[in-house]
Amino acid sequence: MTASVAAESTDLPRWDLSRFGFSSPFSDEIDSHLEETAKLAEAFKAKYEGKLGELSLLSAIQDYEEISKRKTLVSSYLHLSYDVSLDDDTLKKRKGALSQRQSEIYGDNLEWFSLDVAELDDAILASQYENDPSLTKFKSFIDELRRQKPHNLSKDVERALTVRSPYVGNRPLVSFFDKELSLMRFKLDEDGKEVNMEVLLSRMQSSNDAAFRAKCLQVLNDGLAGSVSRTAALSLSSVAGGWLIENKERKYINLRSRRNLDNNCPDEVVDSLLVGVRSAGIPLCKRFYTLKKGILQKTQGLDKFRWSDRNAPIDIGGVSNEKISWEAAVAMVKKGYNQFSPKMSEMFVSMVEEKRIDVPATNGKKGGAYCAGVIPGVGPFQLLNFDGTKQDVATLAHESGHGVHDILAYEQGYLQYHPPLTLAETASIFGEMIVFRDLLAQSSSKEEELTLLMSKIDDVVNSVVRQCSFDRFEELVHTAREKGELSADELDEYWMSALREYYGKEGDAGGDSPFDSYENTSHLWSYVPHFHHVPFYVYSYAFADLVVGTL
Repeated sequence: MTASVAAESTDLPRWDLSRFGFSSPFSDEIDSHLEETAKLAEAFKAKYEGKLGELSLLSAIQDYEEISKRKTLVSSYLHLSYDVSLDDDTLKKRKGALSQRQSEIYGDNLEWFSLDVAELDDAILASQYENDPSLTKFKSFIDELRRQKPHNLSKDVERALTVRSPYVGNRPLVSFFDKELSLMRFKLDEDGKEVNMEVLLSRMQSSNDAAFRAKCLQVLNDGLAGSVSRTAALSLSSVAGGWLIENKERKYINLRSRRNLDNNCPDEVVDSLLVGVRSAGIPLCKRFYTLKKGILQKTQGLDKFRWSDRNAPIDIGGVSNEKISWEAAVAMVKKGYNQFSPKMSEMFVSMVEEKRIDVPATNGKKGGAYCAGVIPGVGPFQLLNFDGTKQDVATLAHESGHGVHDILAYEQGYLQYHPPLTLAETASIFGEMIVFRDLLAQSSSKEEELTLLMSKIDDVVNSVVRQCSFDRFEELVHTAREKGELSADELDEYWMSALREYYGKEGDAGGDSPFDSYENTSHLWSYVPHFHHVPFYVYSYAFADLVVGTL
């Protein structure tokens, strides 16, 4: 099955969102649900605001949790519905209108709660724990709110930020940019047939033809140039500007402190991670790519080792690079999980059988992959862009690791099941690793074993060194944003600077990089979604991969 056929396949499974209880995103049921949520939120505020020291804090948290679950049910349903239909402007408008209403409900009636819990006197909180020992069930949630105390703003300001967010600021820009990426089409063949970005990336990374890989990268980079990179620059500049001013207003120490606090990870630990990767990871990365370059020169007749060859499969006698069917991918993950834990395998199978995974790489769909935990009893749901490559199998194992983690954590309740990013990615990368180890154990020859090991080291380098290079790019961008809005040309320069810092100056320019050329890489920052959605997310991948490596 060719990649283009896979992209348009109608027989790959789509997720079934009926578990949410809504017949469609346009259903009046959603509006009624939201209005009932608004009434509950108003009553919650009237009952508890200013009285947390007098009334039962446990009861207040339990009521808050139930209202929050109602709110998340709607937002998650709309989010998932829209992410497979980014070209549906009517749905986008509907989603936007309901998002505005949700923000009003939260800002007017719920925003105060986290601020008041953070401000509770220690003696009053101790008394609440003493009077009702069951409150300790929510200690993690309470501690998390109280860690934010030094960075909270006044109630009026926090409310205004929440209510305004769907209308102004970063969210509309980032949403627009997401849609623009989903609409991109690329011509690879002389017949003029177009493919979306997910299929283009899949075809490039799975091809044994160096010339074709180079063409794919050129087509991608050229396609991102011009209006796309300018739109990306506007979005990223806005995100970096918002991050900058909030860091100042909320008195965070450095660029990453806000993200580190959310991850419950001290600044010093993250700094040590980044320093360690630069000092030890970069030399190992260069050694690995030097080895891979030599293998590709012998097996594929490479004349130059280009950036497009970075994730190239190595073809050693007897190793198949044919497309993998969805059924075969499911069987691989099921078996790998079962080798570690039959229960884990059962949870994975339930996600498949209950149609919680949207599989194909269709046009109009959000790029990449994710797992949405939603709320206990409804989630999780996975979005994939499956095109039948070995990397797609790893992605299924990765996102299913998230899903299993969510299912196991649901017993903690909605307010406490969400892990910090560092822990979330540990679960997903662990899911990948156990499937890889099972496949490695099944290898029938030294050639197959080497192929698997090289592919896995590709993944590790991408998770550790590459993600830290992304973090470095963000650092350059966010630091420069203080001096004004950033252009696409400036972002190209920061991207290439980070690339050379982590992979070395290209060989054709007399550098020490295994890569002879970085041709057609200058605009690749434009399609990385994490920069726009979650600033300084990316180091979590490196953190998690290194943790998994110690297990």
